Amino acid sequence: MVTELLRRLGLRGWIFHASSLGSVVLCIALWIRAKTLDQDERPNAERRALFAGLWAPTLWGIGSSLEGRE
Repeated sequence: MVTELLRRLGLRGWIFHASSLGSVVLCIALWIRAKTLDQDERPNAERRALFAGLWAPTLWGIGSSLEGRE
């Protein structure tokens, strides 16, 4: 049902796969940036990086579901 709605909106599996890879790149960039902050701000920045990294499997799974329907 959700995948059919996403297809009707014009979204395709490759878009979600690219977004998944982009979230991994964002995670790495945020993690590197966190290392440049002082000790007080570092924990929040590291949590932000981990949060962005958690998007990757979800986006990849949505993309795979859409490709199965194409």
